[in-house]
Amino acid sequence: MQPVIEFRDVSKRYQMGDSVVKAADHISFSIEKGEFLAIVGQSGSGKSTCMNIIGCLDVPTEGIYLLDGKNVGEMNKDELAVIRNEKLGFIFQQYNLLPKLNLMENVEVPLMYAGIPKEKRHILAKEALAKVGLENKWKHLPNQLSGGQQQRVSIARALAGNPSVILADEPTGALDSKTGREVLAMLQRVHQEGNTVVLITHDNSIAKTAQRVIRLDDGHIVYDGSARDPKAFVQAEISLEVVGK
Repeated sequence: MQPVIEFRDVSKRYQMGDSVVKAADHISFSIEKGEFLAIVGQSGSGKSTCMNIIGCLDVPTEGIYLLDGKNVGEMNKDELAVIRNEKLGFIFQQYNLLPKLNLMENVEVPLMYAGIPKEKRHILAKEALAKVGLENKWKHLPNQLSGGQQQRVSIARALAGNPSVILADEPTGALDSKTGREVLAMLQRVHQEGNTVVLITHDNSIAKTAQRVIRLDDGHIVYDGSARDPKAFVQAEISLEVVGK
């Protein structure tokens, strides 16, 4: 079976003044349909770079990134915008809801960009809000909701277009611990319904909710395996433990 996501020897370099920073260094992994994967690492580890590449917000300097078998690195800006709308559902730390739109209209935004007709958008948005228990609040504005409810709206927005991958970037970062646990439980339910979920986090306790963990350090993969293995959450020595080297 073709992986949903595949990194083949991906590197990403940035020019910082007179020096070059390698944010990702020959990273290779694949994610199968229906997996729940956490990419974990501290600031500067390369996880945000991987997230940006997976989300088609950036492209590799070297190597190949395949999304549903399509080479993202060969796409122009318009093609990247299309594939973001069709293949990816985003959940952000700060929700990114539009304050003047009601909940249904917020969920419809990516569907509108994808060119889905109005009637169909309404149906898909209401179905997505029902999945997160907010179907009766669809007329509310974001500021009428708690932080946890706003994050549930962002999950509904991510689900509405039935994307290949749900990409969650620090989805509990702006929430208290109790509400954060509720949002993580919802992500687990989303996964159990057959969705592919990629969770980006610096927090080991959050990464443990996934099935599989990829731990990054200094642009390298230092662990790739079960989230149940204690080694997943031990900071490896980069010189000794780099996977695939």
